Amino acid sequence: MIDEQTEPKRKSSFWRELPILLGVAILVAVLVRAFVLQTFYIPSPSMEHTLNVLDRVLVNKLVYDFREPKRGEIIVFEAPREWQSGAEGEDFIKRIIGTPGDHVQYTGTGKLIVNGVPLDEPYIYKDSDGTQDPPASTNFDIVVPEGRLWVMGDHRAASGDSLEHYQDSDHNITEATITEDSVVGRAFTVFWPVSRATWLSVPDGFDAIPDAK
Repeated sequence: MIDEQTEPKRKSSFWRELPILLGVAILVAVLVRAFVLQTFYIPSPSMEHTLNVLDRVLVNKLVYDFREPKRGEIIVFEAPREWQSGAEGEDFIKRIIGTPGDHVQYTGTGKLIVNGVPLDEPYIYKDSDGTQDPPASTNFDIVVPEGRLWVMGDHRAASGDSLEHYQDSDHNITEATITEDSVVGRAFTVFWPVSRATWLSVPDGFDAIPDAK
């Protein structure tokens, strides 16, 4: 049996506590966004068709506090000043092809070569008739500097990535790579639109790549 005298007090207590509960919920959401997870939308075709324009991805911002970025992972990073076309602090999304010390090259043979092993890249963009982008628009031969990453878009013909900036900077490897410290986090799933929802796992081709010597 409900005590009619205490029932109004309970209701009054709930309304007094509601702003506190809302404040705590907002604080938790802000902390999660700042330090753990964040959503990003895809503004360009540079990662098609792994990621299409206006897809939304979920990014783990905590993972690289515990380990180094790995080849094949798709990352969001703060673009270097030389890469930016808009406001300062612009974020880009690309795939890691080379980590510190990796020897990455293209000799026109049909595949990138990483640490002496051809890299199988089935994710590279194909147009409507099945024609696939070449792995690179030109031959190159680089070693990734310490503390930096060589990143490329999956739609190689439409990506402002490490190779483009390597060419534009007259083969300046520093301008062509990004710092590990600039990485915001790893994109690990497409969650919107629902019809394209999928995990963004590391492709099998990267398993064959040996560590840098």
